[in-house]
Parts: sequence; C-alpha cells; structure tokens
Amino acid sequence: MQLSAFIEGIGLLGPGFQDWQHGAAVLAGTLPYANQPTELPPPAGLPPAERRRTGPCVKLALAVGQQAVAASGMDAAALPTVFSASSGDGYNYHAICEALASQDPLISPTRFHNSVHNAAAGYWGIASGAMTSSNVLCARDGSFGAGLLDSLCQVAVDGEACLLIAYDTDYPEPLRSHRPIPDAFGLALVLLPQPGARSIARLDVTLAEAPASRMPLPELEQLRQAVPAARALPMLQALALGGPREVVIDYLDDLRLRVAITPLEAA
Repeated sequence: MQLSAFIEGIGLLGPGFQDWQHGAAVLAGTLPYANQPTELPPPAGLPPAERRRTGPCVKLALAVGQQAVAASGMDAAALPTVFSASSGDGYNYHAICEALASQDPLISPTRFHNSVHNAAAGYWGIASGAMTSSNVLCARDGSFGAGLLDSLCQVAVDGEACLLIAYDTDYPEPLRSHRPIPDAFGLALVLLPQPGARSIARLDVTLAEAPASRMPLPELEQLRQAVPAARALPMLQALALGGPREVVIDYLDDLRLRVAITPLEAA
C-alpha cells in the first residue's frame, strides 16, 4: 500500500542546522556543515508563566512546528498534529530521579507535569490555540518513521492537512550512558492531501525490506544514527537536492520506509 502527501512547509533545528532554509543549503552542499550545538529559542506564543516551565523538548517541538506552519502560510490552530519522539525531557527525568533518591523525596507539580510524553502537545495547544486532534507517538529509534506513517494515514483517511512534529533531546549523565543521544534535533512537516500554493514536493511512501539510506558526510551519518528524529536526514537531503529521488528511512528492525520524493513541478 502506498501513502502519499504534499509537503507544504518544513521546520528544522539541530546541531549545525538553524532552520530549513539554512539546513537545505547545507544538505545540498551549498554551505559547509558546521557541527555546532543546537540553540533552542524561547518558546514563542506561550504566556510568561508557561514559558518559564518549559524544558528542551517543548522548546524544540514548538520551534520546528512554528517554522513549518509559517512556511506553509496556514493557520496553526486549524491543523491536526502528530507528535513523535523516542523519549521526553531527559533533564526533567534526571531531576525527578534525584528528588526521589533524596532524603526528602518530593516532586514539584511542574516537574511531574513536564514528565509526561505528551507535554509538548499540550504546550503546542496553548501556544497555537489549536483544539484539533493530536496524536502523540513513541517507537524508540523508529519514532520518526512511525510519526510519518501516522500523519500520512491521517491525510489519506481524513483528506485534510496534518502537521508532523518529530523531535528528540539529549540526556544528562548517567542516563546518557544508557541512551547516548548527543544533542537536540527536530523537524516538522505540514502535509496536504493535494498540492497547495506553497507545496514543495510530493511524498509517496511504502513499506520496504531494504537497508536504510546513509548520509555521505560522516558527521551527518553519525548524527543520523545517534538521534532517532535525525533518521529523517536522507529524506531532507533528497528534498534539498531537488529532482525526483528515492530514499529508505529507518522504521523497525526488519521493516523500513521507502520514500519517493517528486518536486512539485515534476509531480
């Protein structure tokens, strides 16, 4: 079975990637890749009290989601969303574990509130005013693939636009030794059932039993393997390079996603 959609807007933030415009130039080889730590902006759209409570996951998810929506020219409040991450706020988990191991094992309500996996979706609803449906997924290293499939299914079944936000953030020690995610990386895609005024390309996705596509630059291949959300890098590079292309994206251990990318002018 093939699932298809049109990309209307892209958001990107990660080590060496400031946004999609900058990232596309890097992935196309126009600019050199400089591996610099991800800089997370303050979460826009939140009231001051909520803004102070947010951690890296929320900042990252909101940043890439808002980038993609701005690029699409659509109304964020009207878009159904899919949030996909292999974990949550590692620094918040670390603080909770420290509190539980102390002589006074009390956890603040804010810490508990931010520990749930759908915290970013809740903050997105506050920032955007969205009251549309929102799915929150976790499939460990296959989380980007699971999120892409879910959002494409929504587009196909409902015939409406959908916003996919995939993201992962790093862990402090000693959690990092057990889950060595080195830095924050996130991307967002506004997907439409039919081409829109700003559509970039068409995606056609099928299941595949084939090796995942690798990044030609060793630093980017290392990033792809280290951060689950960065499994999307081959697809993003194909979009940046232009022309009809096909890549294979990691999903499950024995099952992957074949993604055919066709620029809109050739769709």
